[in-house]
Amino acid sequence: MTERNCCEVGRGPKIVAIGGGTGLSTMLRGLKLHTRNLTAIVTVADDGGGSGVLREDLGMPPPGDIRHCMEALANAEPVMEQLLSYRFPSGSGRLTGQSFGNLILAALNGIYPSFDEAVARMSEVLAISGRILPVTNENVQLEATFENGTSVVGESKIFQFKKEQDCRIRSVRLLPERPAALPAAVEAIEEAELILLGPGSLYTSVIPNLLVDGIAEAVCRSKALKLYICNIMTQDGETEGMTASDHVAALLDHSGPGLVDLCLCNSAPVRPGLLERYREEDAIPITVDKEAIEALGVELVTRPVSSETSNYARHSVTRLAQAVMEIYEERAHTRIF
Repeated sequence: MTERNCCEVGRGPKIVAIGGGTGLSTMLRGLKLHTRNLTAIVTVADDGGGSGVLREDLGMPPPGDIRHCMEALANAEPVMEQLLSYRFPSGSGRLTGQSFGNLILAALNGIYPSFDEAVARMSEVLAISGRILPVTNENVQLEATFENGTSVVGESKIFQFKKEQDCRIRSVRLLPERPAALPAAVEAIEEAELILLGPGSLYTSVIPNLLVDGIAEAVCRSKALKLYICNIMTQDGETEGMTASDHVAALLDHSGPGLVDLCLCNSAPVRPGLLERYREEDAIPITVDKEAIEALGVELVTRPVSSETSNYARHSVTRLAQAVMEIYEERAHTRIF
C-alpha cells in the first residue's frame, strides 16, 4: 500500500459492522483496505464446536467468531497468523478439532478480568486494523421458537431441530434476556458514520446482537447510513423459503423501525451447476422482492457482489467492500452526523 493510500485509509469513515461467523470476517477483510476506523461488534451466542467445548469447560464466552474476525484484521507476522488459524488434527485427544487461536483467547481470558479485555490484549498482539468487540461479556444462550410453538435452546441445536419440525423460525431470544451490552459497543454505534448488519446467518449470527440491551436502540437512534447486507443463498436449517424481504422483516421484528435504511442484495447469477449442488441441501438464491422490501420502509440496492468456488457462492471480499464503500460515498453527502 502506498503512503497516499495509507493516508486515505486512515481518514476513512467510521464503520461499525455487526454480526458473526464467516460472513462478518469476509466483509472485514475487504473493508480494512478502505478504512482503519473499523469496529466489529460480534455475537457471543455460539455453543458448538471448539468454542462450545471451551465455553462448557471454562465458563467463558465462545471465542470462535471473535477469532475469525481477528484472522481477517490481523497484521501480524505470517507465523503468528498460521498459529491463529491452526486446528489440531484427528488423534489429538481432547484437542482434536480445536483452534489454537481459541486457546490463546482462553488463556488471556484467564489472565484478564473480562473477556473484552482479553480480546483487546490479543488484538494488540496481532496488530489488527480497527477494533473487535464482543457484543456482551455475559454468558448467553440462544433460544429459537418455531411457528408451530415448539422451541429449542442452544445455537448449535437450532439447525437439526428446525429440520425435524419442518417449519420456519418465528423468533429467537437470549437467555438471560436483555443482557448488558459492552459500553464500548454502544459508544461505537453512536459515533459511527456507516453501520453494517450482516452478511451472515440471520437468526444465529446477526439477530442475536440486536437482542443485547442497548444495541438495537443505539442503531435505531443513529443518524449514520445503515445497511443490511443480505445473504446470497438461503441457509439450510435456518432460512429455507425466505425472501430478502422476509430477512428484513425478521430484523425489524427483533428490533424496531429505523434499524436499516438500505438492503444490499447480490445481482450476479449463480451458475447452473452450483445451483444443482445447493438444491441437495435445500438452498436456493434468495429471491429479491423489491416491492415487499420497500413496503417495509427500506430501500433496495443491488450489486454483483458474489464470488463462486466449485462448491459455494459467497460474498467476494473485494466486490462486497467496494460496493459498500461506493454506496456510502454516494449517500454520505445527504447524512447529518
